[in-house]
Amino acid sequence: MSRRSGILEFAVLGLLREAPMHGYELRKRLNTSLGIFRAFSYGTLYPCLKTLVANGWLIEEPGSAPEDALAASLAGRRAKIVYRLTAEGKEHFEELLSHTGPDTWEDEHFAARFAFFGQTEREVRMRVLEGRRSRLEERLEKMRASLARTRERLDDYTLELQRHGMESVEREVRWLNELIESERAGRDQRRPSPESTAQQDTTSGATGGLPRPEGTEPSVGTPPVGSTPPDPSDDTAK
Repeated sequence: MSRRSGILEFAVLGLLREAPMHGYELRKRLNTSLGIFRAFSYGTLYPCLKTLVANGWLIEEPGSAPEDALAASLAGRRAKIVYRLTAEGKEHFEELLSHTGPDTWEDEHFAARFAFFGQTEREVRMRVLEGRRSRLEERLEKMRASLARTRERLDDYTLELQRHGMESVEREVRWLNELIESERAGRDQRRPSPESTAQQDTTSGATGGLPRPEGTEPSVGTPPVGSTPPDPSDDTAK
């Protein structure tokens, strides 16, 4: 399987996890939601769908609207096929979501993975973001070294193009830094602070977790007891 076809299968499974769709809907969502697939065609999508069906990850169903089926029959065409994710397909997609290897840091694969971050575990998101940042920092270092070696031999336009490429990578690194810090902040907010942990400990006294007897005052120097804050084309069967 080529890398691009693997990315397409991942994206199709992810979209169908949200809701069943027919081929035209899928193509439209891939174009609008995942910009990396703007140039692909039905000739790419349908072999992918057939492969996923053959693997047992999708099933084909007739369109649900009776009037559509009747209209297609009267026109001599077959009704639209709707693709639905199977239980095995959902399990396979979740396995793909948990993958954090180097291929997830590359340009096209990272874009597809990022589009489904809402369905991805926090720790996995962090590893993918940090891996992507590391990959771009390596790329940026090579670009700077190359520019330093060839600067004197480049005309103004080629030099400006290389600078533009470096600035694009630098912007993405800054963006990734912000995302990583945001993920860390969100994770830290869910952890109990040392202060709230100390407050919880005062409710158990020194008797191995038993509640403090009613009316007993905390000892001197102990924080007051309080509660922890809540945390248009018609696709047919081929």
